[in-house]
Amino acid sequence: MSQITDNDIRLLLGSDAEKAFRLIVDTYGSRLYWHIRRLVVIHEDADDALQNTFINAWKNIDSFRFESSLLTWLWSIATNEALSLIRKREKQSNVSLDDIDTLLAQSVEGSTYFDGDNASVKLHNAILKLPEKQRVVFNMKYFDDMSYEEMSGVTGTSVGALKASYHHAVKKIEQYLLDD
Repeated sequence: MSQITDNDIRLLLGSDAEKAFRLIVDTYGSRLYWHIRRLVVIHEDADDALQNTFINAWKNIDSFRFESSLLTWLWSIATNEALSLIRKREKQSNVSLDDIDTLLAQSVEGSTYFDGDNASVKLHNAILKLPEKQRVVFNMKYFDDMSYEEMSGVTGTSVGALKASYHHAVKKIEQYLLDD
């Protein structure tokens, strides 16, 4: 499939919104799934958050002004859905965020989707130990190779604060791996 642009989608939205949205899902679904999956860890939760991401995008597509890129807008919705799901899980289970992180780390170790070597499992466990904001920033920079400017559009946080969050995340991960 050739590369589509936001302008292609904008034009298609004007004539055939359902076709445009199918194109959006086909184009960005996989990237958004893996972004969400790295945050929530569990496959079923990632599927739920992805579905909610696209439902919210569909409901609000008419209000999207293309002032930022479509991917940045979708990434923002996906990030919020993933974090909402994590918070909901914490409230429902009546356990602390640290305990949720431990459960997620155990899920990584037993998951067929995270079938990497021992170093990969240790890295994912270290990432799960990070505070929420640092985890999001680290994942977007390390795994998705997003620029700080793109991350700023997603999170609404200044570039300087994002750089600091990423730096602190890297230091914490290094320390976790050294201590392990």
